[in-house]
Amino acid sequence: MNKFLILFLLSVFVASCSGKKEAEELRVLQFNIWQEGTQVEGGYDAIINEIIRTKADLIALSEVRNYNDTNLSERLVASLKKKGFEYYSLKSQDSGILSRYPITFQEALYPVKDDRGSVYKALIDVNGVKVAFYSAHLDYRNCALYLPRGYDGSSWEKLDVPQTDLNVIREDNLASKRDDAIQVFLSDAKKELEKGRLVFLGGDFNEPSHRDWVEENKKMYDHNGVVMEWTNTLSLENSGFIDTYREIYPNPISHPGFTYPADNPLVDIKRLAWSPDADDRDRIDFVFYYPNANLSLKEVTIVGPKGSVSRNQRIVETSQDIFLQPLDVWPTDHKAVLATFNLKK
Repeated sequence: MNKFLILFLLSVFVASCSGKKEAEELRVLQFNIWQEGTQVEGGYDAIINEIIRTKADLIALSEVRNYNDTNLSERLVASLKKKGFEYYSLKSQDSGILSRYPITFQEALYPVKDDRGSVYKALIDVNGVKVAFYSAHLDYRNCALYLPRGYDGSSWEKLDVPQTDLNVIREDNLASKRDDAIQVFLSDAKKELEKGRLVFLGGDFNEPSHRDWVEENKKMYDHNGVVMEWTNTLSLENSGFIDTYREIYPNPISHPGFTYPADNPLVDIKRLAWSPDADDRDRIDFVFYYPNANLSLKEVTIVGPKGSVSRNQRIVETSQDIFLQPLDVWPTDHKAVLATFNLKK
């Protein structure tokens, strides 16, 4: 036998006996699809194309509506299958879950009530690895990030002056149901972690990160001097969860990572700017995970246009953020977040 072949076979044998685990990629996508893509011409097809392009394995969807008594999950699975891609999904409302791996169980952990947000959970078998995957679309009312920018966070009417009193901002923020939903998630996730499952959360929080409203940028983005410890990202971090974007890019000055509002050239700017006289750019779409010895974060990318909307103007971001820009139609007014992990098996 050729001595090189013998050496190769010996190396394979040694590696197999060493117990060393091979790693594979796991790609997690948070994707607000703006009313199922209905707000942009060609939006639904663009959702399908972006899922395929990102090669996402686990997808947290926001703004699932099931319009006209349809089942979006069935439609997505069928559309992807027509293009040669097998995915799994079960019917949901507001938040949704799409997976390249079989879903063994799904529930509405925080069901939709009075349109105040939702959280869904799916148990997913990733080639033998048990995963608890959560998708959240949190309450859009009492959106307190608008107060320092001079707008009401429920009516979006312009205020006489910006509200910069931290106590007032906190009170308005806590009047939402966002913290209720996150506390339900944390309680359930603790049980899944005790069972040894990997835990991921993707969501449109409608609330910024406490890591983004800091001393260094208090005079930027119309923060108007406000340094704010936003409730829900802080609660997640205090419970051990990691914000993927800030793990890779900890500096909010060089990498603000804005996900909203995204510039969409196919949409009238009046439909993109909720506070037209302000710079309301913020990072409100997230992928969080709980650390595990068999899981390591490889990279995070913003998926979507490099353009944003500020003071009723279309602008191009000049930050150091990395964008995976659309090839054609972009279906939404948000930018998506794609986190790629190495998963040992």
